[in-house]
Amino acid sequence: MNLHWTDVTDIAIGLDESHPDVDPKYVRFTDLHTWVLALPGFADDPNHSNEKILEAIQMAWISERE
Repeated sequence: MNLHWTDVTDIAIGLDESHPDVDPKYVRFTDLHTWVLALPGFADDPNHSNEKILEAIQMAWISERE
């Protein structure tokens, strides 16, 4: 499955699985961007993200963790 920036929930699940020791409330957007790009199956343009998308991913990750 290819992931894209709009696959917020799937990205959050992937981040939760690949970074279990990280508290998503305190992740910098620069780190979040890098980690999303490193997810297996991520196939979107790295330049198509923005603060709104990264914030949505972070919020979904926080929800996934809770």
